[in-house]
Amino acid sequence: MAQTTDIMNRIDACKQNYHRLFGGEALTRQGTDPEMMDILQKFIFGEVFQTGKLTMKQREMITCITLATMQTLPQLKAHAGAALNVGVTPEELREVMYLTAPFIGFPKMLNAVTTVNEVFKERGISLPLDCQSTVTEETRHETGKTIQDKLYPGGIASVMEGLPDDLGKNVEQFLTDYFFGDIYSRGSLDLQTRELLGYCVLTTLEAESQLHSHYHGNINVGNTPETLTAAVIQCLPYIGFPAAIKALRIIKQEYTKPVSAENNLVRLSKITVDPIQLDDYNAFLKEEIEASMRLEPGVLTLYATAEKDAPHKVTILEIYADRNAYESHLKTPHFQKYKQGTLSMVKELELVDVKPLIPGLKIK
Repeated sequence: MAQTTDIMNRIDACKQNYHRLFGGEALTRQGTDPEMMDILQKFIFGEVFQTGKLTMKQREMITCITLATMQTLPQLKAHAGAALNVGVTPEELREVMYLTAPFIGFPKMLNAVTTVNEVFKERGISLPLDCQSTVTEETRHETGKTIQDKLYPGGIASVMEGLPDDLGKNVEQFLTDYFFGDIYSRGSLDLQTRELLGYCVLTTLEAESQLHSHYHGNINVGNTPETLTAAVIQCLPYIGFPAAIKALRIIKQEYTKPVSAENNLVRLSKITVDPIQLDDYNAFLKEEIEASMRLEPGVLTLYATAEKDAPHKVTILEIYADRNAYESHLKTPHFQKYKQGTLSMVKELELVDVKPLIPGLKIK
């Protein structure tokens, strides 16, 4: 009896989701392959669409970028229309297509854009759409670097070292200026959405190395492991089990990766603040610590205290996963904002590296 209830729920969900997406009826038992269409529709719209906490807009953007990456253009055309039906704006959908360019190249991206433009024309949407660029020739590098440092502190310098004629530096700059400067800085889609969709492209491409690094990019920009997992599962009906399982295994590896306490960098920062500027300093410090703990997996603890009788004397217990995590932390936009904003407030700074007597002991 329980099994029958599950099937009925699946069928009801399939019909409801399909109608919302495409405006028609699912499970009609018509056409040349009615059995396979029943299997397909029940699985995708009845099961996968209920897995994980994604909005319908997120699901359709994920589906569209997956189909664009695979260059399955007839299916992309159908889902582009569905995306518009569930509230994805034309500007958002165009940005989803543009986002594929750094991953799959310009020719395939243009194929996808042409397909989506056909849908726009059929819907009476005037082209070209409004410009979404936010950079100029003069600002693209700095804008790209700011975004790159937020998502990937340290960049890819170590990967590009040693190429003939030192051409790796050119690739590094292309990544900063084009990938993050020209593409990631554009309007309509926020960084969280761009990075989540990028992970779906990499899942489709089975780009194992980049899936590891982009896991942390997603975490750094505020996406949760649960959201990443749901996004990969949303890709599964279109890319198949092997590619999806590979991406899910990488999420599991990164999510459960143990941190060796022996490699932790532990430090006490003893700071004397100008008493007149203490309130302003504390505001900067609070913002910096909250951002670091939220966005940086390698920052394990930042615990700030002030002396009761001398509140301008501040001590911060800092624990980082390792020295690389600490050095990456120093390059983040939120730390740089704190550092520059408090230069005139800090009168004395003493950094004391310490050794924990009980390594790995967690602060409750």
